[in-house]
Amino acid sequence: MHHGTMRLFQIRDKVLRPSKHATAVLLLCCRSFTESLHVAVITGTTRTEGGPPRPVNGPRVASFVKQSLERRGNTVSLVDPRVIDLPLLEKPHFAYAASQVPPVLQEIHETFVGADAYVAVTPEYNHAPSPALLNLLNHFGSSTFSFKPSAIVSYSAGQWGGTRAAHSLRPILSELGCIPVSAMIHVPYAQTVFDQDGKVQGDDDDVQRWDGYVDRCFSQLEWWGNAAKEHRKKVDPLVASPAFASNPSQRNAP
Repeated sequence: MHHGTMRLFQIRDKVLRPSKHATAVLLLCCRSFTESLHVAVITGTTRTEGGPPRPVNGPRVASFVKQSLERRGNTVSLVDPRVIDLPLLEKPHFAYAASQVPPVLQEIHETFVGADAYVAVTPEYNHAPSPALLNLLNHFGSSTFSFKPSAIVSYSAGQWGGTRAAHSLRPILSELGCIPVSAMIHVPYAQTVFDQDGKVQGDDDDVQRWDGYVDRCFSQLEWWGNAAKEHRKKVDPLVASPAFASNPSQRNAP
């Protein structure tokens, strides 16, 4: 091993582990082989600070996710039901004539279409994903999301971190065509993990531990996002698999 490389590592209990400097260098090396992605982060809470339990954890988790993706060199668009006046689903985006789509739906649609990958952030309500998140997703057809990857982040105020909601969300994202990567991110006791700005509460070891945890998931998202992005430049996936937009016959079922 080169002497310069050896200095990047420390021996602890006879196990070779990267130092903080090594982790930064390795991350930069990995990022040099991939392009920056445009990632749409879709949040799932409409709760306010008005009542218990407090605090509302969704904005904290979403801020941490956004900062983590940007730390890795990506561009992030936050799609937040708390600030979007989106009614319960009556008529989806694809049911409107192009000239009659409500501006709020068109703006969200353009964000989703322009994204290379998606991150869905959900709390757990009765072992299920957030109704606000599902309402938002169901306003759009699969052709909006198809042939791009997604990742799932779940959280809770208790010990399970929203894992049951996360597993329930996987088939929904798959049906939309943005297949979730295998690694997921679960945040138990979110109110003690992140402060109101989405920063990890704790010492440098805590920060490194959470950064390492999310990096595993987001590295998978970036790998598939870049692969899909490059292949779409060569092959239009909707030629062989046209969008299902208006009639069930478009599924080509016998």
